[in-house]
Amino acid sequence: NEGIEVRLVKRREYDEETVRWADAVIAAGGDGTMLLAASKVLDRLKPVIGVNTDPERSEGHLCLPVRYTHSFPEALQKFYRGEFRWLWRQRIRLYLEGTGINPVPVDLHEQQLSLNQHNRALNIERAHDERSEASGPQLLPVRALNEVFIGESLSSRASYYEISVDDGPWEKQKSSGLNLCTGTGSKAWSFNINRVATQAVEDVLNIVTNEYNESLLYSPEEPKILFSIREPIANRVFSSSRQRCFSSKVCVRSRCWDACMVVDGGTSFEFNDGAIASMMINKEDELRTVLLEQ
Repeated sequence: NEGIEVRLVKRREYDEETVRWADAVIAAGGDGTMLLAASKVLDRLKPVIGVNTDPERSEGHLCLPVRYTHSFPEALQKFYRGEFRWLWRQRIRLYLEGTGINPVPVDLHEQQLSLNQHNRALNIERAHDERSEASGPQLLPVRALNEVFIGESLSSRASYYEISVDDGPWEKQKSSGLNLCTGTGSKAWSFNINRVATQAVEDVLNIVTNEYNESLLYSPEEPKILFSIREPIANRVFSSSRQRCFSSKVCVRSRCWDACMVVDGGTSFEFNDGAIASMMINKEDELRTVLLEQ
C-alpha cells in the first residue's frame, strides 16, 4: 500500500548487484545476519536495518528493539513519519600489503570450514602463483562493523607479529591473537576479552569492577579503534607495552606461519609472514542505521 518495491533474497543470493538495486537493506535474522548484510554495503548513505527474528537465540544488539519483531509494520510507519534518528556506526577500513599476500577472501558465513578445508581454500590461488614480490597497499573489499581478529588459524599456536600504533615504533609480540573493535563491537568479543568477572574479585571491589567494565564500552559513532592483545607473552624477547588501547590507526606485520585476518567473524584473509595490515577509521565507511525507541 505504501508503494514499496521489495526484493526478497536468501543468504546465498545476497550479492553486490542486490545491494546496488536497493535503496535500503533490511536484514531479517540476528546479529550475524546483520553483520553479513552490512559487509556488502559500502555506500555510507544506504541504510541497513536489522530485524531480530529469533530473540531466543540472538541478543540482537545490532537490530531494532525486540518489540518490533512481531510489529514491523509499526516500525515502517515510524520510518515514514521520521520518528527515529540515524545512528552512523563507524567501521574499520583494511589495507593489505607486503610479500605473499592473498587479497581473495574466504566466506566463513557460507559454511563451517575445518582447518584443513580453510587452508585448502586459501591455497587455491597459490598453486600457480608464488606471489614472492612485495606489493603496495591494497584496499580490501570489506569493512569491519564489529571487529577484526588477527591470529594463527590453529588456536593452540602462539601468534607472532609486530605492531605499530598511530604510526609509532614497531614492537614484536607473541600472544593468542589481536582483536581490533569499533564502538559497535565494544559490546561483543572485545568486551569479553577484557572484562573483569565479578567472581574473580571480592565483593568490596564490585563497584570498581563495574566501572572498569563500563570503561570498555563506547559509542558506535565515535571514530576510534580499541585494540586488545589476547594473552600476551612477556619475556626477554617479547613484550607488550599496551595490552589494550584506543587508537586511530593500527598496523600489524605478520610473522606467523598459518594465520588469518578475520573480519566480523565472517570473512577471512590469509595473513602470513611478510604481510602487513593497516586498519583505520574513515568517515566514508560509516554504516547508516536507525534507532527506534523501545
